[in-house]
Formats: sequence, C-alpha cells, structure tokens
Amino acid sequence: MSPRAVIFGCAGPDLTDDERAFFRDADPLGFILFARNIDTPERARRLVEELRSCVGRAEAPVLIDQEGGRVARLKPPHWRKAPPARVLGELYERDPEGGLEATRLNSRLLAADVASTGCDVDCLPVLDLAFPETHAVIGDRAYAAMPGAVAALGRAAAEGLLAEGVMPVIKHIPGHGRATVDSHHDLPRVEAPRQDLERLDFLPFRLLADLPWAMTAHVLYTAIDPDAALTVSARGVREVVRDHIGFEGLLLSDDLSMQALGGSLGERAARALAAGCDIALHCNGRRDEMERVAANAGPMTAAARRRFEAGRAYLGRHRAPLGAKGLAEASKRLSALLPEWG
Repeated sequence: MSPRAVIFGCAGPDLTDDERAFFRDADPLGFILFARNIDTPERARRLVEELRSCVGRAEAPVLIDQEGGRVARLKPPHWRKAPPARVLGELYERDPEGGLEATRLNSRLLAADVASTGCDVDCLPVLDLAFPETHAVIGDRAYAAMPGAVAALGRAAAEGLLAEGVMPVIKHIPGHGRATVDSHHDLPRVEAPRQDLERLDFLPFRLLADLPWAMTAHVLYTAIDPDAALTVSARGVREVVRDHIGFEGLLLSDDLSMQALGGSLGERAARALAAGCDIALHCNGRRDEMERVAANAGPMTAAARRRFEAGRAYLGRHRAPLGAKGLAEASKRLSALLPEWG
C-alpha cells in the first residue's frame, strides 16, 4: 500500500513514544525538520533515523529548509553560515559566470550539511522574483528581479544539490514575489494581469519545469482563480502548474499550518489534495493538527507515486559527489568568489 500523501514535522529534537506510535499508524510519505528539531549533528542524525524507522522505509524523504541567510535550520557552530540568495544574485549581476559558479558551489556545501544530518531533501531554490512591493517574508530570499537571472541561478543551485545527492524543491510555484502580505498570517491577493504573470513570475518555474519536486504558493491570483489560493485551486494547479508551466513532477503544498488558506486543518489538507497537490505538507508538529490532516489525506495516488519514483531516478542520474577533499576545495573557491561567505 502507498504511504499517506502527507509530510509531517515533529515537536522537538527527540521523538516521544506517542509520536512514534502516531507516525507508525499514519504512515506519512516523509518528514520535515525545523530549528526546534536540531541540536548536535549526532542528535539530528538519530532523530532522522528514528523518523524513518517509524514508517519502516529507509527511503522515506526527510526535508529541511536550508536556504542560507535568514532561512537556515542548521546553524553555526556545527554547520556553516551560508549567504542569502540575494548576495548570489548581486554577484551574478556583476559577474554572471562567477555568480553561477558561486551558487553551484554554495549549494554543494549546503547539501553536504543537509546530508550530514541524514536529510535528503532541501527546500531550495526559491524562484520568486524580487519586486519593489515584495514582502519581507521573501525579501533577500529572492535571487533577483529578472526571470532569466532567477532561472539561471535557480538551475545552478539545483545542480549543486543534486550533485551531492540532495533533492531540490523549486518554490513557491508559480511565484510569491508580488505578494505584499506574509502568507504565514494572511492570504496574499495578486491582481496582476495573466499576461504579466506569464511573462515574468511564472517564467523561472517554466524554465526549470524539468526538476522533480515543487512547492506551491499560498497566493490567490485573481487572473487565475478569483476564489481560491493556488494551493487549493484545481484550476490553478491544472492550468498554470501542469499546463502552462509544464511541471510534471511531485507537487507539495506549502505548509498547511500557515494561516493563508483558512478553514480547519482537515479541510485545508482535503482541498489541497483535491486541487491536484500530490502531497500535503504540515510542519508545526502539533499532534492534534496532524491527526486532522491525516484523517483527510489518503494514500498517495498512483500518479503521485510515479512522480516520486521518477524523482528518485532523476536524483540518481545527477548524483556526482565531490567527497571531503573536493568539498574543502569548493569552500576555498567560494571564499575567493565571496570572501565573507566561504
């Protein structure tokens, strides 16, 4: 039987007996870690091993948001401090070749840190465009303002992760950059014409549509669906994500515990999956919420399972790890390109 079409967080750096029993019974596809789950490298690895043991699948994906800058769950002194995307975008603006090289090297080093914990999915790259009105929740997480630059840098970031054996997740499809409120707290409404969205916001995702995993934006685009955020819009998923952008990979919702969607947690999960998301993501580790999500999410569909397996094969084809010596050289080279971030 297929795993349940959900990914769950957990409450702390160690699992409780109740969490073990819940995860065993719920059988989620995988898990996601946050700063609250991270202590030492050894403890993080033990947690990841325990999570996989709960569902009895060594291949169960374990995600983490390790972008660099503000969004980093793995922090010094045990892991390196990495630059935000905007720093890489600024280097690209001055020196395109150097910017791409630095982005690729930085992602290899991020992947090495992620892999050191046992996690195998990094929710990166962010392909949202930087507009004058872009809310600070995205802010310097966006590489640049122009779709061509964002796509090139996003491709380099994904290549670095893949080469070190970590799955990238393009986000927030089809674009969060025009949002002027934080979707953790409110539902952003974007009123731009569809032709502008297709020409700018959607383009980086279209250029990287071959990548295996993507995460939705909790954003309502009035030109696409005036009644529902993309995550829970069957029209948006079908017409924009699958048809216009051409993304055929595994589609994750953004975190259902964010307040943009409204309704109960069970309703959010059911609506996201009915709209065409393959996997419902719930991050905060609250047992009562996870129970409601699990009750409204069945097993992965056959199509979702095919997409998941295709992603594993894609990762296998692109894996070419540098090893300890190569990573040390990568760090040295990154220091030459970005002296303050090597």
